[in-house]
Amino acid sequence: MTPTGATKNHGRRLTRVDETSAGGFVLAADGSNRVALIGRLTRSGHLDWCVPKGHPEGDENLEQAAIRELAEETGLEVEIIERLGDIKYEFSAGNKLISKTVHHYLMRQTGGDLTIENDPQQEAVDVQWFHVDVLLATLAHENERRIARVVLEWLERN
Repeated sequence: MTPTGATKNHGRRLTRVDETSAGGFVLAADGSNRVALIGRLTRSGHLDWCVPKGHPEGDENLEQAAIRELAEETGLEVEIIERLGDIKYEFSAGNKLISKTVHHYLMRQTGGDLTIENDPQQEAVDVQWFHVDVLLATLAHENERRIARVVLEWLERN
């Protein structure tokens, strides 16, 4: 790490950028213990199932951003039940080293129908309900599987 907050990667100088996102796991309104996940294509064309999430816009707080992102990426209207936790990771994009924190919430569907038609960036190529029993085998990223375990523990308690 250099004093200016930049680091070197393969001879290139990367500028560190902090990013924040919010989203989470939304339980189906029918009490079926299903959650909505979005499918995104990787660079290699593989479909990864992940938790809907995105960046706060304007003066949104994290909860408002999570609710809006769920509506955009899944078509669902939701309410927050409780905060689940955060994940942090880093990745490089161009000349940036992005340090990202994602805040996850457990939510309940209050309306809407599954659709990706309202996703402004069209990052999601599919959206589906998945029973909680298959979450750990379905989610593409270990950090999201860790948060999914918190959802499973919550369901056991409630």
